[in-house]
Amino acid sequence: MRRRALSLTAWLVVLFAFTVLGPRASLQQRTGPAAAKGGVGDITGDYEIPDPNWPQWAHPYPKPGYIWGSQGGVFAESPNRIYLANRGELKLPDKVPNGFPGNWGFFNQMAATQPIANMVNCIVVVDGNGKLIEAWNQWDKLFEWGRGPHQVYISPYDPERHVWVVDDMRHVIYRFTHDGKQLVQTLGVLDEFGENDDLTRFRRPTMIDWLPDGTFFVADGYGNTRVVKFDKNGNIQVFDTDGKFLEQWPGIAPHSMLMSADEHVWAVDSLTDRIVKFDLQGHVEFSFGQFGTRPGYTWAPHQITADSDGNLYLSEVFGGRTQKYHPKPNADATHLVWGRSLMPMGNARTN
Repeated sequence: MRRRALSLTAWLVVLFAFTVLGPRASLQQRTGPAAAKGGVGDITGDYEIPDPNWPQWAHPYPKPGYIWGSQGGVFAESPNRIYLANRGELKLPDKVPNGFPGNWGFFNQMAATQPIANMVNCIVVVDGNGKLIEAWNQWDKLFEWGRGPHQVYISPYDPERHVWVVDDMRHVIYRFTHDGKQLVQTLGVLDEFGENDDLTRFRRPTMIDWLPDGTFFVADGYGNTRVVKFDKNGNIQVFDTDGKFLEQWPGIAPHSMLMSADEHVWAVDSLTDRIVKFDLQGHVEFSFGQFGTRPGYTWAPHQITADSDGNLYLSEVFGGRTQKYHPKPNADATHLVWGRSLMPMGNARTN
């Protein structure tokens, strides 16, 4: 019996096709000048230049002489509750140059891999103004000896709003209660990896998404070439035939993808540092972004999320920050990312 690798939505088809087959062409080659990297006027698209002092939690620094490092993930549960997956803190140089903007990318070093970070404040929650609400320091120990959290999610169909945190380097996925007080499930085997036919182990998993009945899918991942299907309890689904291939969308290397509320696929393209909007047939409808470390520019954007007000959030693994983009006053609504609604949460507070 073999496990079947299935697509959840168009974005998982894209991710699976890219992982198995590799990129065929750059985004610019596929779509022409309209999607070329950079360009005057499309650095932030229909969003304003982000405030470099968001979130407030990072300014001032976590403690004197340190700064947050690589930012693996971000998830907007609501406009006033945003989860940040931080890959630890890094020591600042003894002399910080004048005009230092407050993010590690300024030093032109790849904070995702060097230097070794101090794994503290790995999961924090901030409000819409960037003020710290919660710091889940009790779980920092889970990310020691690794690289820190990869991405963070909440299922739109879960009334308890469990928080899922992917750790690709240690090959596991954690599921926490909404308040972070309990670790209720670990998928995979810590520090052990398996091949594509392994029924208990991942090999650097990356992304998750859900169906309304609680079925969920894991893209596995950096090391394997499969999408794994689980039932609502986290049991692997095993079938006697392979999943049916639907289609391939070439020309993009997505670090993160999401299905927006208006049922379009938005992707972070690692080939061009651009944010790209697709229809469900794989046609590029809109894109914006450019490489850089100034506000609004990005260096290796890693996870994309949006809230119901149209605010966009991007975590950067090498830029060492998470940026919040507000829509411009006269923004074209079709050029904005809209977060999917979450199921109302029963018997608990929300922000």
